[in-house]
Amino acid sequence: MIPGLLIAAPASGTGKTTVMLGLLGALRDRGLKVQPFKNGPDYIDPAFHRAASGRFSFNLDTWAMPPVMLDGMLTVADGADLVLAEGSMGLFDGVAAPGATGNGASADLAQRMGWPVVLVIDASGQAQTAAAVAQGLVRFRPGVRVAGVILNRVASPRHEALIRDGMAEAGLIVLGVLPKRAAIAMPERHLGLVQAEEQPALQALIAEASQLVRDCVDLDALIAAAATTAQQTLSARIIPPGQRIALARDVAFSFVYPHLLHGWRAAGAEVLPFSPLADQSPDATADVCWLPGGYPELHGATLAGADRFRTGLRAFAATKPVHGECGGYMAMGEAIVDKDGVRHQMAGLLGLVTSYEKRKMHLGYRSATLAQAMPGHPVGSLLRGHEFHYSTILTQPDAPLAKVSDATGTAVAETGSTRLQPGGGLSTGTFFHLIASA
Repeated sequence: MIPGLLIAAPASGTGKTTVMLGLLGALRDRGLKVQPFKNGPDYIDPAFHRAASGRFSFNLDTWAMPPVMLDGMLTVADGADLVLAEGSMGLFDGVAAPGATGNGASADLAQRMGWPVVLVIDASGQAQTAAAVAQGLVRFRPGVRVAGVILNRVASPRHEALIRDGMAEAGLIVLGVLPKRAAIAMPERHLGLVQAEEQPALQALIAEASQLVRDCVDLDALIAAAATTAQQTLSARIIPPGQRIALARDVAFSFVYPHLLHGWRAAGAEVLPFSPLADQSPDATADVCWLPGGYPELHGATLAGADRFRTGLRAFAATKPVHGECGGYMAMGEAIVDKDGVRHQMAGLLGLVTSYEKRKMHLGYRSATLAQAMPGHPVGSLLRGHEFHYSTILTQPDAPLAKVSDATGTAVAETGSTRLQPGGGLSTGTFFHLIASA
């Protein structure tokens, strides 16, 4: 088994992603092959990981993924020297009710995989108290081992000395001390970080973060701290929605989980990307079309003017299945109303009309029992996924696709939609992004 570490923190906003990218870049510069993972349902961080490590990064999710799938995902690390997994939110933050393998917390993943935790502590605004926070995390759950801490946003040598005193008193190893460096702060947007492909200076940012880590982190001690627990790593089988899959792929439609694409290809499926923003239509020889989520609301006018895309998609959908997730679902509808109240025409495969004029956050895990079939999944299938968007449904006249609930089992109003087209094609869509089937 390949040794690994989980990079975690007491809370979001500590600089965890910047530290992760710096570690990936610095270790890669050393000649190490590092396999990155991301805990939980994050669409954006894996693309940053890939840019820094040179390897595809994959999501690992203890709430949504059954044990055989979760453990089987480790096979993608074959050939690597080290695994680095980035946590989500705070180390122990998850949903109230357990799912397939755990409650989605980073600690669940670390404990199952046997990966020691490296805590990224935001030291701004505190000194010795940082050690009390770290020590509380160390003691909170038996079975979760903390290898050490990386102190971030340290203001001065005096500040560092005070924090080190506290860590020594608490018996905690300091693996690195990073000074405040505003130049490598990651930009943010309403759904989190800006996508990797939208960062023109991404490689420069990674290079600076990597240099900072090389200068300020004891990489030898960090590598030595890595460990693992032997797991059965049979390949996880994911059923593709078709043999030839036309996949919308550009900055408006980029939120597809890497493990799904990997699983589709591993099952022998062929993925045929096309760009709606470039006014391209799906390959007519494909068996199915899949429209992922993304930011279509930021490109409403462009999509409304993409006549070749809409015409080609409608022709495809007349006789073949089309499925959309979140942004892709909205693009399959009649219209999207943007934040300024402007209505943009969409494909019209479904009657859905959505609006961003009045933002309302919809966030959380979703369980869905299919009332109608969708590509790759028959009626009655239990699917697990995640929903994160700010749109509001104005009109949803089609039949519901599924009975949907959140992580506590509470019913969710966003049921998805399904419509049989006149030529026999099936159009389906959901607001949740599929992670795994039960």
